[in-house]
Amino acid sequence: MTDYIVRATAADSQIRAFAATTRELVEYARNAHSTSPVATAALGRLLTAGSMMGVMMKGEKDLLTLQVRGDGPLGGITVTADSQGRVKGYVNNPNVVIHANAKGKLDVAGAVGRGMLNVIKDMGLKEPYVGQVNLVSGEIAEDLTYYFASSEQVPSSVGLGVLMEKDNTVRQAGGFIIQLMPFTEEKIIEALKEKLNKVDSVTSMLDQGMKPEDILQELLGEFGLEVTDKIPTKFFCNCDKERIEKALISIGAKDLTEMIRDGKPIEVNCHFCNTNYTFTVEELRELLKKSR
Repeated sequence: MTDYIVRATAADSQIRAFAATTRELVEYARNAHSTSPVATAALGRLLTAGSMMGVMMKGEKDLLTLQVRGDGPLGGITVTADSQGRVKGYVNNPNVVIHANAKGKLDVAGAVGRGMLNVIKDMGLKEPYVGQVNLVSGEIAEDLTYYFASSEQVPSSVGLGVLMEKDNTVRQAGGFIIQLMPFTEEKIIEALKEKLNKVDSVTSMLDQGMKPEDILQELLGEFGLEVTDKIPTKFFCNCDKERIEKALISIGAKDLTEMIRDGKPIEVNCHFCNTNYTFTVEELRELLKKSR
């Protein structure tokens, strides 16, 4: 289990916390989408957040979608996760290259720009839950911190990070989400704020060899940390040729007939994993029969 999420509580369940290491799944996404370093960092942060927020859901079929829609050159990021720690995602413009920020780091905020964060939870009810907030920084961790406070009324601290190698592969990736329960004592809140102000970045801790458990111990050890669960997480896309066939059938006989008349195979791309599916003219004819 290389990539995984740890779930924990502290301060007699006044605090709940999650921490994850996600280097492999972020590297998988980088490789699948051929993302530039800044696009990898942005997508990797949202994938990491999605993996942790996904396992917050309880239903086996519950689905979470995170959408960042900014006016920066990245265009937007979409991530989908389930309650089993499986996550997938893509950026609209994977080839963005912009200058480093004032600190000499990848300028995720500049690539994202200003816009909106949408959080959609499909929990099998008639309508999905939709939360929408303005992006406060474009750095993603701060935006999610703001989302939790304003949309879910849960005071939270979110830390996310992706560290790149010189060859542009992923060196480290991970994050944490710490949340206060409504009955948290004021002295606990103040002590936690003080602690969080002193901690290193997520990638710095991971690069020192710290695991998710160690990160939570560093952040919450003095509050009586109790690790309750360890969940594997991975990049997982459920697309296959059969699903694509159903999608093609759903577009209707008229469009399928036009494709067949062109006399050439067609290629359908999955946004999430960048897999291409080819359908010959003969296969299209078979789909046309099924569509009637």
